[in-house]
Amino acid sequence: MAGHIDHGKTSLTKALTNVDTDRLKEEKERQISIELGFAPLYEDKEIQISVIDVPGHERFIRQMIAGVAGIDLVVLVVAADEGVMPQTREHLDILGFLGIRNGIVAITKIDRVEEEFIDLVKDDILGELEGTVFEEAPFVLVDSLSKKGIEELKQLVITTLKEQEMRDARGAFRLPIDQVFTVKGQGTVVRGTVYEGTVEEGQALKIMPKGTEVRARQMQVHHKQAAKAYAGQRVAINLSNVAKDDLERGDVLVSSEHFIVSKTLDVALKVVEDLDYLVKQRMPIKLHIGTAEVMGRIVFFDRNELKEESDEILCQLRLEEEVLTKRGDRFILRRPSPQETIGGGWVIDPRGNKYRFGNETIDELEKKKVGNPKERITAALYEAKSLDFNELVKRTALDDETLSEELKDEAFLLYNGKEYTMRTIIHSIEEDMYDRLQSYHAEHSMKQGLNKAELLQTMIRSFPRNLLYFTVELGIKQGTFSRKGQFVSLAGFEPHVPKSWQKRAESIVENLKKDGLQSRYLADYFSSAGIPDSLSADLKRFLEETGQIVPLDDQYYYHGEVFKNAVSTLKSETGSEFEVGDAKTALGLSRKYMIPFLERLDSIGLTKRVENKRIWKK
Repeated sequence: MAGHIDHGKTSLTKALTNVDTDRLKEEKERQISIELGFAPLYEDKEIQISVIDVPGHERFIRQMIAGVAGIDLVVLVVAADEGVMPQTREHLDILGFLGIRNGIVAITKIDRVEEEFIDLVKDDILGELEGTVFEEAPFVLVDSLSKKGIEELKQLVITTLKEQEMRDARGAFRLPIDQVFTVKGQGTVVRGTVYEGTVEEGQALKIMPKGTEVRARQMQVHHKQAAKAYAGQRVAINLSNVAKDDLERGDVLVSSEHFIVSKTLDVALKVVEDLDYLVKQRMPIKLHIGTAEVMGRIVFFDRNELKEESDEILCQLRLEEEVLTKRGDRFILRRPSPQETIGGGWVIDPRGNKYRFGNETIDELEKKKVGNPKERITAALYEAKSLDFNELVKRTALDDETLSEELKDEAFLLYNGKEYTMRTIIHSIEEDMYDRLQSYHAEHSMKQGLNKAELLQTMIRSFPRNLLYFTVELGIKQGTFSRKGQFVSLAGFEPHVPKSWQKRAESIVENLKKDGLQSRYLADYFSSAGIPDSLSADLKRFLEETGQIVPLDDQYYYHGEVFKNAVSTLKSETGSEFEVGDAKTALGLSRKYMIPFLERLDSIGLTKRVENKRIWKK
């Protein structure tokens, strides 16, 4: 929700969602929004929609930009009794610079004016929207108190977003933080809109640009616990290992090292049409990118001042603090004093160099803007993770000969004989797999490893299946991983009982051996040793897989050596075939042990039952 102060954004949000987004005491007293407000609007199996109510007052423009960053649809709110105001125009400029393409115009407070006046307001708005991304936007007339038009607006929002192309949840996770708070008993929580990628509960993450390592302990989407959150969703994440005071709006939560932290950005800038003041060479500026607000200076290479310009200007931003960004990210520039929106644009290169003043530098930046062949291939592969030659031709617009030559660079890797990826992507996947396996071994030390399908399942959304298979096989070949059947583990890992339970596990095995052929229920041994239910299934499986115990049925087990000796005795006391009575004589077992014991021999292929007899297999 964007628009001028007091045009009814918060009331409209409440009418749509039944949530009052003005939470602060100061907001209630002054009846204006100071901080970003959030409210869940709609959810089904296909889509989740949250409303972000951004402050309209000029003083709170930073919060407004932070709220708009990362959204998919804007409802531009204009009050019927006031029409388009200066703040509305500034918001329109900002939305355009940030690349917002979807919009709906909501004319609010319609019960306050005559119908003829609403037509005048419509004409006024259409005039202002001409030439902007909102010139084709649909209009909805609403009144938040009487609820007129509210359901119509809600359905239009849902329909518009369902028709829109969903964000790509593949790739590295990035969340610009717009709120930091604490929850009693939980610790530090951050909130924001997921720019790209996917995040999972328990995942290791980094706070940038500080580099603090954290873990996502718990997450909420739409005020509900969630195991995952995807690109485009509003999410609250409870973080471990960091205090509230060590975080701030503008920090970015990421899952990858591939994002660049920098103070020097090469950018393509477009300025607003009606600048009030000259923009001079090396003038102080305030950069808004993601949810960050950073001071810096603007550096031109083809002029010393700027007032009016309709074309993109290639220039550089030299900042006082580092920001996390990548090529293609959108930004807004404002003048710190007197305050004014200068313009906005996109990042050409987040690692700008120092250049000389002159056309030579502009030509170099122009080439960067288009991107050299290697940069285009790299950008395409980082986005898709893996592409065949024909797809690369389409995505990079390079001819076959140039593409073939560029792909010889050692940064690129051909796998499966037909698909290309980046070596850094392979390394990133391998690191992720390593971390997952290490965590799994720590939690499930008695298991052989992680089922291959389960290991890959959590990564399928981010990477093509073939690429994941290739990385596993490469890791095995290079000695990073090992595989036993369908289980993948870290190389050198051997299943073992956790140290804190070793003595109890040994006592189970010893007591089972002591009881010989007259064993009790296995559950009795576990209970006597004080093995908790949460551990018993894994321990039983481990003891079975290592041959320390052998099941007769689901209740009775023999010590591995006792079972082996019993088989040996029975074999020596009988001929090539025998009956139940022969076995009872040889082993002295009662029927409750005898039948399960013989059925076990059948099931493992030592004997074959034929009518009342059993035949030893060779």
